Amino acid sequence: MLFWIAAVLALYLAQIYLSATLFLPAEGLVAHAGPRDSLPDRGKYAGRAERVLVNFKENLPFFLVPAVLALALPGTDLSAATLAAQIFLVARIFFAAFYMFGVPWARSLAYGVGLGANIYGFWALTGS
Repeated sequence: MLFWIAAVLALYLAQIYLSATLFLPAEGLVAHAGPRDSLPDRGKYAGRAERVLVNFKENLPFFLVPAVLALALPGTDLSAATLAAQIFLVARIFFAAFYMFGVPWARSLAYGVGLGANIYGFWALTGS
């Protein structure tokens, strides 16, 4: 389970760097190193990368809470919690890719699968 938590956090870190890397050419190195008081338009792909990152930030707590509790609470169905973490990770990878390439329905489906994985992760805490 710790591996899958670390993998999700690695994906989060990758999305942070993707967003920053795509924005750097528009922003410029000097502005990037400064206080960023006045930023240019992000552009199509840098804007999408930023929105994917914001969405990940909003969903990460709903993954981390049951994932960490699964390690701490006795009676947790750890195999179900691990499966939920695996599904969440794969769904977030597909969500990011579909969002970046502008695939609307597949993006929503991937988001729903990730949400379902989080619900399954909470359910695994009951040990049922």
